[in-house]
Amino acid sequence: MHQLTGLETQSAAEKKSRFRWLVVGIIFVTSLMAGADRANIGVVVPFIKEQFNMSNTDIGSMMGLFFLPYALCQVPMGLLFEKFGLRVIFSLGIAFTSLSTLVVGMSNSVMHLKIARWVLGLSESPMILGSVATINRWFPPRERATATGMMISAYKLAPALTPPLTAYIVYAYGWHQVFYLFALPGFVLAGIWFMLVKDDPRESRFCNTAERDYIAGEKSSEEPGRKELSAKKTRSLRWLDSLILRRKIPLLTTNREILFSWNVWGCALGYFFLVGITYTIMTWIPTYLVTVKHYTIMKMGFVSMAPWLGAILGNLLGGHLSDKVFDKRRKPMMLWSSFATVGMMYCLLHSPNESFSLGLILLLVGTMLNLGYSTFLVYPLGLTTKDKCPFAVSIVNTAGSLGGAFAPYITGVLLDNFNWNMVFVYLGVTSLATFVAVATLIEPSDE
Repeated sequence: MHQLTGLETQSAAEKKSRFRWLVVGIIFVTSLMAGADRANIGVVVPFIKEQFNMSNTDIGSMMGLFFLPYALCQVPMGLLFEKFGLRVIFSLGIAFTSLSTLVVGMSNSVMHLKIARWVLGLSESPMILGSVATINRWFPPRERATATGMMISAYKLAPALTPPLTAYIVYAYGWHQVFYLFALPGFVLAGIWFMLVKDDPRESRFCNTAERDYIAGEKSSEEPGRKELSAKKTRSLRWLDSLILRRKIPLLTTNREILFSWNVWGCALGYFFLVGITYTIMTWIPTYLVTVKHYTIMKMGFVSMAPWLGAILGNLLGGHLSDKVFDKRRKPMMLWSSFATVGMMYCLLHSPNESFSLGLILLLVGTMLNLGYSTFLVYPLGLTTKDKCPFAVSIVNTAGSLGGAFAPYITGVLLDNFNWNMVFVYLGVTSLATFVAVATLIEPSDE
């Protein structure tokens, strides 16, 4: 009897595995690949513009052709994930993303290039949604913003690494070869995902019982006093809760409830504007540095890294602040990013020509813009039951994708008719609109 009790005690004290962090590591590398496949076009723009004699509006519409199918497929993908699970669809999405990147490199006309970008957007449509849904299943609420921040930071690391690498490939081999080389990693990653990442931690042989219980939110002897600590933090943040409208609300349990929720749509509207700002910077800053600041291609490649290095810092720091400092409150970082970005656009209006100073400003732009970026995708997770999470996130990501299609196109139109000052004013106004939309949302409480 004594021996049995000892075994039970040993089982109860089982040290939890940490396989969920390997899962988010795979998500990180996969997101890095997808981000690079969509970002490399920004560096190539000056060369395809010259080869195909394209206007700024033509470039903007080509950029938008990536995001239109990407946006339109978000809700259908959310429904497919609900019905068939994540594993197969997500693996196929990774593989088709690489195949589509290969097709972009084969483009020999404007029409071919536009079709290839459209197909790339269609192929990447499961990526962010599937990653967030996987994080929702593999991480407890107290770690989701951190994990999502890691995923989003990969999308921002890609544009940081891509410009100098792409610039070198263009300089040494030509712009077509950029897409041939970038297409290779995804085929390997598709196989890794299919073999290792299950739809549910309970299905994984690498995730032990202690980790499964931890993910499910069950009590753990490794975390004594967590509830008391959380309650103490809640009392200390009551002043903030009144400002961000924090309260306990019923979880959304049906697609109809999600479709009629202002909290979902308000978050989607803010994300529409924020993603538009982000992808305008991604697609147009290299051209801005070449045409306005008159940088060489290699100098442009290195300065173009700055906003994305800031974005990495912003996403990782923002996720940590949301999870730990603000104890799972998402709105504080969402509000901060939108408000601070208004000031950053003012700084770009008066940016210097000197590369080091301009690089510092772009680094700060990336950091401020991304402190709350990942929390826009985490926020809906607190509104719905787990099974309805993909549908809610798909609505928010659809809006963000439409913003990514709309803003770069508007930027092209503004550049053909005005100048870069008007572009920065436009981005500042949209950031202010994000702040207003987010301010109206309720911060859900799980207490």
